[in-house]
Amino acid sequence: MSDIILAIDLGGTRYRAGRALAGDPAAIEPLGEWPAPMTRPAFLEMVTSQLAEIGATRLGIGVPGLASGTTCRWVPNLPYLDGLDLAAALPGIAVGLGNDAQLALLAEVSAGSARGLSDAILLAIGTGIGSAVMAGGRIVAGSGGGACSFGWAAADLADPGEDRSGWLERQASGRALDAAAKAIGLAGGTALVDAARAGDAAALQALAPPMQALGTALAGAGGVDEGGAAGQSDRLC
Repeated sequence: MSDIILAIDLGGTRYRAGRALAGDPAAIEPLGEWPAPMTRPAFLEMVTSQLAEIGATRLGIGVPGLASGTTCRWVPNLPYLDGLDLAAALPGIAVGLGNDAQLALLAEVSAGSARGLSDAILLAIGTGIGSAVMAGGRIVAGSGGGACSFGWAAADLADPGEDRSGWLERQASGRALDAAAKAIGLAGGTALVDAARAGDAAALQALAPPMQALGTALAGAGGVDEGGAAGQSDRLC
């Protein structure tokens, strides 16, 4: 009988989980979605509880930051994870840990919109902006695992910068879209995008600056990799 895997997609604001068998990891049964835990004890309690609930002996998790082995090195939107070794915190559980965008791109190449390609770029707009590049069939991670982080691309020489978010994230992430939406009386980024798609003039005007910043970064990214397809996955905001 195949071991059971608890699969977790941990974002800056949302926590999604699923169940899969080790013999067929692509066939994931969704378990649900919850607000992301905001403390280390709350996170470990949630993971431990779900592992026990489904009888899992393996954990696969993507985090919005840098990871090395089974240790979260730097997760800007969830700083309580910094330095956490999941294998040490969850004895007896086989842990697979990685950057969420890099894992998402591997999934797209395996079974999604980039299936069969050896060169591809993924950009994920959520709480922040996640990104990954595949070139020649391999993820370009760099020596520290954080290469091709387009959320940190900069196109404003006057921007002072900050240590836990990049320039493009401050212009066009889900949080930035939420702020732009609320400035014109809309509930959030999803409502803003929906209104713009429907042709609402105020929404189009509010969405123009973040989309211009995003388009500028993507144009530069296109020069980095010889991608062979363009597609849209599930909406993130």
